[in-house]
Amino acid sequence: MFNLTSNSSTLSPSTAHTSISPFKKTKSLLLTLMVTSALAACSPQGSETEQNSATDTETAAETAQTQNNDNAQASIQANNARVTIDSVRGDVELPANPSPVVVYDMTLLQDLAALGITVDGAPSNLYLDNLKAAVSSDSPDVGTVFEPNLEALSALQPQAILIGSRMAPKFEELNKMAPTADMTLAADQTYEMGKQRLADLGKLFNKSEQAAKLQQEVDDAIAKAKEASAGKGNGLVISVAGNKISAAGEGSRLGFVHRVFGIPAADTTIEDSKHGQPVSFEYLQKVDPDWLFVLDRSAAIGQEGLAAKEVLDNPLLHQTKAWKNNHIVYLSPDAYLAFGGYYQWMTDAKTVTEAMSKAPKVAAD
Repeated sequence: MFNLTSNSSTLSPSTAHTSISPFKKTKSLLLTLMVTSALAACSPQGSETEQNSATDTETAAETAQTQNNDNAQASIQANNARVTIDSVRGDVELPANPSPVVVYDMTLLQDLAALGITVDGAPSNLYLDNLKAAVSSDSPDVGTVFEPNLEALSALQPQAILIGSRMAPKFEELNKMAPTADMTLAADQTYEMGKQRLADLGKLFNKSEQAAKLQQEVDDAIAKAKEASAGKGNGLVISVAGNKISAAGEGSRLGFVHRVFGIPAADTTIEDSKHGQPVSFEYLQKVDPDWLFVLDRSAAIGQEGLAAKEVLDNPLLHQTKAWKNNHIVYLSPDAYLAFGGYYQWMTDAKTVTEAMSKAPKVAAD
């Protein structure tokens, strides 16, 4: 293709060295380099390099496209993910991490607050301060724990609705608007079902690890309460509303004092009912419990009137062992409004532990 020797072949080495000018030598060198480069570009090795480079580029593009496709697919799957949780009406399937989500139950709101989850709609007239962190600041008025505001729900278009016992009669109505889970706690299974509910909320909102941690805290607090109360005598649980008194049996929602904390019941014949069995001061004097556990129901729901401490300060109660030994323990408002929730267990377990840990043991009859 190129004839590089045509001129130099007619000159002797000495003649060639002396007759070629520096300019011509440089020109010849440049020409040689250009030709060498052209030959290299045209050589099989150059073609292979270019081909490898092109192949690498195509591979990188294909890898990037595959990654994009995988990310898009993962996003679609995440948006369409469903979670099956337990409810009193059987298993129910809800969108994972639902938003907007509306909650009509104080126990659920407490547990969601403990998990650090903010809800988009919550009922009005909530009496517990530890609920406020869980409700979005721009939450619309979605009704009360007993009555939903259907117009507000329609405007909000929730992905899921969670309810408890107070809203349970409205389940069918709500379930027509959005998938609804009835997570009511049975009065005689507040610990077992509360534990399941906390785990279900963790699963629903991708907070299972945090839910397990909270449950461990509850279990540890309960263990301390049981240890503190062991051998310290029996107890009676009462609810005071104004000047009316009701006794709570082991199967009631306040019966956790006996069932969970292990404190023997001073009276095992109390009938289980929603608000307890009405009793008199004479009854309290006759039963004469070692410990009296009191729920101030009026204070819990924000009603004005006589406080439980004033009602119980009377001559008949002064004759009981509980009064004489200063063994009267006031349960938290959560025990009535949000029973079975994280804060209720933590608060009441701590209260019982502090009250009973320093008390002397009672001799068996």
